[in-house]
Amino acid sequence: MRYAELPLEVQTRRIASLDALRGFNFIWILGGEGVVLAVAQMCQGKAGTVEALGEFLHTQISHAEWDGFTFYDFIFPLFIFITGVSITLSLPRLIEREGRGGAYRRIIQRALVLYVLGVIYYGGISQQWEDVRLVGVLQRIAVCYLAASVLFMHLKWRGLTAAVVVLLVGYWALMTFVPVPDTGAGVFAPDANLADWIDRNYLPGRLWHGTHDPEGLLSTLPAIGTCLIGVLCGLIITDERLAPQRKSFVLIGAGIAMLAAGYLWSLQFPIIKAIWTSSFVLVAGGWSAILLGVAYQIVDVWGYKAWATILTWIGANAILLYMLNDIIGFEPLARRIVGGDLAVSIDALTTVGTGRLLSHVLGLVFVVVLAGYLYRRKLFLRV
Repeated sequence: MRYAELPLEVQTRRIASLDALRGFNFIWILGGEGVVLAVAQMCQGKAGTVEALGEFLHTQISHAEWDGFTFYDFIFPLFIFITGVSITLSLPRLIEREGRGGAYRRIIQRALVLYVLGVIYYGGISQQWEDVRLVGVLQRIAVCYLAASVLFMHLKWRGLTAAVVVLLVGYWALMTFVPVPDTGAGVFAPDANLADWIDRNYLPGRLWHGTHDPEGLLSTLPAIGTCLIGVLCGLIITDERLAPQRKSFVLIGAGIAMLAAGYLWSLQFPIIKAIWTSSFVLVAGGWSAILLGVAYQIVDVWGYKAWATILTWIGANAILLYMLNDIIGFEPLARRIVGGDLAVSIDALTTVGTGRLLSHVLGLVFVVVLAGYLYRRKLFLRV
């Protein structure tokens, strides 16, 4: 079923769980990460279970050193997944309002704005050309949004599924069978794999890790697959043939299937976020679909929405808050109030890390207050 065959009244209906999921995604970027790391620090040096808990929290809120999958590895692909779901809800309305040509112009405009914001986020052109970062989080989202939107406009669900398969299998084939100079084929180690070699030799500007970039050129192909998985999940949500409760079950079931396929594939093609391996796409997509299914069941089917109010505020202005956090920094702002000697004194009276926890919690309070203010006054950054 293509976008034009979906009832417009279905497409324009607000999916509250998606707004809440977007807020959940960004609350970790805007300060949740720091809160958990502070708690982990507070657990250090304690005996037994407490110290083990601290080590677990620190591991899960940090990126895997190379291969493997942690909670923090899940944050970025979740947002790309959410972008894909949002495409199925926003594009039909845009086409109805502005026509196919207008939709194309809007898609390209939005992708360009996101890309430029990404370049600005990493310092813009304030430095020499070789030090300008041309790829990054927002830049990858822009490319994925553009590609997934165009495919969504022209393909039915079978075509979209085929596109995911081609992207993931094609990327696996390239990474497995194309030899890298001085290394050979089928090597997935840092700086020795095909994706890193292409970035090192053909990606201009600054690479995030010096010799390779986690948002590089070749690895953007499977990232588009992540976005398309979100599109397919969005089609499940907007399918009028499915009862609301069944939509939740289908999403959760699809997520479990993707998890199984991803971990099975990882036996040959490891789960590596830094090069966005196909197994990583399936594992991250599986957890994303499960989380969306659970959120949809709780918020949209059962109608329990009050608990997600703060998340909805944040999700409604996620990009604006993300940019403001880079410009002013909510936690650094909080440290002006509860940092310095006050934080040292709090640590001395309690345990090391408490002062850090306080500053991150206060930073999140700033985020919530600002997000709520903008939401109540209907002030949104429309990219």
